[in-house]
Amino acid sequence: MDNIEVVDASNDFKDVADLVKDLLIELDPSAKDEIENTELESITKSLLDSSKIWAFLAKSNDKSIGVITLHECASIYAGGVFGEISELYVKPEFRSSNIGELLLNSAIAKGKERDWKRLEVGSPATNESPRTMKFYQSKGFECTGSRLRRLL
Repeated sequence: MDNIEVVDASNDFKDVADLVKDLLIELDPSAKDEIENTELESITKSLLDSSKIWAFLAKSNDKSIGVITLHECASIYAGGVFGEISELYVKPEFRSSNIGELLLNSAIAKGKERDWKRLEVGSPATNESPRTMKFYQSKGFECTGSRLRRLL
């Protein structure tokens, strides 16, 4: 594999949006039409421009092959501000090449820079994605349950 570099994606909203689209379609292929009709590029640009999220891209030969996005949260239980991974995706043909770890390391460095107390990520059901759970646990994440949501 060629040399992989991880770069700040503040100005690469199109690549970030394209990779997040691939992630969303992989997670829910039945929603492909809806996902493709969502204004992901404008949403991504707006969020990156407002510093509501941060993103890093993994690149090989100037081609984006992976992405991680994160945002800042705050809570009493966490002891103040902390980070949360919103999306982490590596193109299938580049998986098992430590690219996810490189992206995660960039998120951890961002968290240390911002003095976060912790980094969290939503967890899939263990039986649905044991490989994902194993990845995060091998990187020091502890399972504390999953999340529920309500659309407003």
